[in-house]
Amino acid sequence: MKLLPQDWYFRDVQAVARDLVGRHLKRGDVILRVTEVEAYCGPSDTAAHTRMGHTPRNAPMWGEGGHAYVYLCYGIHNMLNVVTGRGDGTAVLIRSAETVAGLATICRRRSGKTGPALLTGPGKVGQALDLSTDWSGHALFRTGGLQLLEGTPARRLIAGPRVGIDYAEPDDIRAHLRFADADSESMTHRRQFKH
Repeated sequence: MKLLPQDWYFRDVQAVARDLVGRHLKRGDVILRVTEVEAYCGPSDTAAHTRMGHTPRNAPMWGEGGHAYVYLCYGIHNMLNVVTGRGDGTAVLIRSAETVAGLATICRRRSGKTGPALLTGPGKVGQALDLSTDWSGHALFRTGGLQLLEGTPARRLIAGPRVGIDYAEPDDIRAHLRFADADSESMTHRRQFKH
């Protein structure tokens, strides 16, 4: 399967977010198919990490698309985001995935857990890929390490509001910037999606 080229990420964050659903993330023997994402639309988006300007943590979001932005949430979960655009402060959070390869490794990293909720949630995806904030800034379009591959795009998408952004302005809370594969069981908060 081919790597997605860097210019693929230079598009509008919402276009990239929709197009990320069904793509494959690969690290070592683990391959995940992305099933749910959230778009974060830059400094004017009050839910985005770039709303407060440049910081050491969000620096990768201000770089060119095609790089990872990994941050630690609640001091526990490493969350993987895919940077888009060209210095726009935009990124797409990977919320959920399905296992394509490496199930034994994933289950070990997830403390023996199995079943449909194995990869439903961004912290679970980060754990399955064994990510840390050291991966922030990593090029996803180069061979080796963490890679984003063509995969199998979703046939049908559903959209809904993003999760866990109660601090944002009402319009940003309500915005339908979460996209998922309508045919996948691996997603969070299914009832909030618009069908």
